[in-house]
Amino acid sequence: MNATLAAVALSLVSAAAYATAAVAQARLAGRAAPGTGTLRLLGRGAWWCAVGLNAGGALLHVAALKYGPLTLVQPLGALTLVAAVPLGARAAGRRVTRTEWRGTLLTLLGLGALLLAAGGAAPHETLTLAEALAVGAGTMALVAGLSRPGARPGLRHAAASGITSGVASALTQTLTVAVTDHTGPLLSPRLVVVAVLVSAFAMGGLLLSQTAYRGGLGAPLAVVTLANPVAAAAIGLALLGERLQGGPAGLVPALLGAAAAVRGVVLLSRAQAQPVPAAAPAGAPSRVVIRSPRAARPQQPRRIRAGRS
Repeated sequence: MNATLAAVALSLVSAAAYATAAVAQARLAGRAAPGTGTLRLLGRGAWWCAVGLNAGGALLHVAALKYGPLTLVQPLGALTLVAAVPLGARAAGRRVTRTEWRGTLLTLLGLGALLLAAGGAAPHETLTLAEALAVGAGTMALVAGLSRPGARPGLRHAAASGITSGVASALTQTLTVAVTDHTGPLLSPRLVVVAVLVSAFAMGGLLLSQTAYRGGLGAPLAVVTLANPVAAAAIGLALLGERLQGGPAGLVPALLGAAAAVRGVVLLSRAQAQPVPAAAPAGAPSRVVIRSPRAARPQQPRRIRAGRS
């Protein structure tokens, strides 16, 4: 198996793990009583299963970044949303809607075009200490600007979350390649700084996404899903020497694929944002009112005749 197939396979399994964890967390949140704190969830086995799935997805994502470039691995992260659609529908006891199928098809077609345009070589270049510090400072400034008070805070926090997560993936690739290729000492100042930035941006992306979801899930989830690969691909193309297949001509299918993926993710997010009517509890009597034809007719008042005395 070559590096490209290994990166795609690891990314697919990672997306499945993330999607399963998301569905498990959603079901756990639905069963919890209102106002239940996070500390109360720590004593439940389902919570730790979701944490384990998230950790497994993260490790598989890191392994995929070893074998594939950012322009290849990051777009596959949108498959988490695609996989969550049938899993979520099955958990909710309903069928996948036509809008969800359209969004899934468009997302898959867009990702296919992006994969054909992405570079297939395994990554070898890494960020220098100066480049890592510049990326970190630029990301912090951008997140600070997006986090300022103003209109649509949910979407702005979602964009900041996607950017920080994408930058964390780019820095993780530098860390992974440097460690596995033995390009320098493990405790060099560059790797220590990159590791600290990865931890900070990963935690920051998680907190920003939680803030973004306070106003709803649909639109913020779409923004996070799209901003993540855009930020990582920008770093890969600008600083890590990654290129699109076919040179400038390869930009056309990449743009068409990106447009199709954007449309698909938006459709999936809108469909998931629509509330599903809750089913009646098992054993509860159904309130069916049956009216007889006589009851349906308006009753005429009876006339009372006075009798003769």
